[in-house]
Amino acid sequence: MPKPLNRRRFIQSSIAAGTAASATLIPLSLPAATRSATNSVKKKMAIVTTTWWERSHAWHMATRFLVGYPNGGKWVHPEIDVVSAYVDQVKDNDLSHRRATEFGFNIYPTVAEAVRNGKDKIDVDCVLLIGEHGDYEQNAYGQKLYPRYRLFNGITDVFRADGRSVPVFNDKHLSWNFEWAQDMVNQSEQLGFPLLAGSSLPVTWRMPSVEMPFGAEIEEALIVAFGGTDIYDFHALETLQCMLERRKGGETGVHSIHAVRGANVWRMLDGGSFTKGGWSSELFEACLSRSQTLAQSNNFSHRYPSRQQMQEFAKDPIAYRIVYRDGTRATMLLLNGLVTDFTFAAKLRRRKTPLSTMFYLPPNPNVVYSAALMDNAKQMFMTGKAPYNVKRTLLTSGMVQSALTSLHLGHALQTPHLDVEYTADRKSSFYRN
Repeated sequence: MPKPLNRRRFIQSSIAAGTAASATLIPLSLPAATRSATNSVKKKMAIVTTTWWERSHAWHMATRFLVGYPNGGKWVHPEIDVVSAYVDQVKDNDLSHRRATEFGFNIYPTVAEAVRNGKDKIDVDCVLLIGEHGDYEQNAYGQKLYPRYRLFNGITDVFRADGRSVPVFNDKHLSWNFEWAQDMVNQSEQLGFPLLAGSSLPVTWRMPSVEMPFGAEIEEALIVAFGGTDIYDFHALETLQCMLERRKGGETGVHSIHAVRGANVWRMLDGGSFTKGGWSSELFEACLSRSQTLAQSNNFSHRYPSRQQMQEFAKDPIAYRIVYRDGTRATMLLLNGLVTDFTFAAKLRRRKTPLSTMFYLPPNPNVVYSAALMDNAKQMFMTGKAPYNVKRTLLTSGMVQSALTSLHLGHALQTPHLDVEYTADRKSSFYRN
């Protein structure tokens, strides 16, 4: 494994040399003096993103700070002014230049210039880092090598050089490499700035609107989801984690992960319990009963599928079996063709029936769950305090990497490196209204 700092500096110098000549600087729509006076009460934001086009993550999230978003029956306009941006890959369908012209911010050729807003020292109050989408390599385990770590280090290099740091939000995984993800968290602690990251699933609405009781004794949990590995498995694991981290004793880390694909998943289903190599049939029924997208056949409007129908619908099932260090057991299922939503269920000690819910995802193009995520980012930007612990995403970043390694190698993995311990806040941060 390369040394993070040396690799980072090499990559950053290479990128800067290769892009400086071709990068475009978008002029402000207002003179700098007028702009400063007009927005003197607002915090200033830099956006650092891999790319920006329709329905990309930048399109969903960065735009929330340009035009606002709905929350609780009101349209929220954050007291934050986007003043600068860095875009790693500009596509033919790029929207960043159009948005810069419309809303009067600069696009700079380097991360450092964006964080300094073209000045000699850092000149923003917060940074929105979006390292999703774009043309990047994929490794043998199926991970797309998004440059989140490189972009993050471009930000923190400025913090070190200028002797000042500001809150940073990082979209989705911290990094595809767990050591780099750990370093990102370490840097935030060393430099003293709040860091928030992760998925929109933990903060979207729930149906029903239930919370895992703080301090619950959880015996087993299940999340049923859909989508591809290295993309939606991360969302599913964050959904799982936002519930399990509230268990008695707090988060202890993960002991082992076993990822299975195809026909073996259906054989696991036949086991009927975690101890028999599968998962709880009661939890599975609870999850499917919460789903609003359960596949149907023979013109039925709503019918619980048979074992044979499940196998016909979900032709390439994937299961991650997870054992936590405190003995808690959980399973993540990607059942494409059977469902297109995220449902959760858990067995709690001294509770007769499972606690279960669906994590609601409003449809495209507005996907208001991204507004829920950006509302939490806004809270951190305005208060300087992260509304939930970034170690949740540190752990799930490592879980994705280990699960995909297990899937590639074809056997279970012990995960002593995932010894991530933390205590969740008693108050949760998901949308309720």
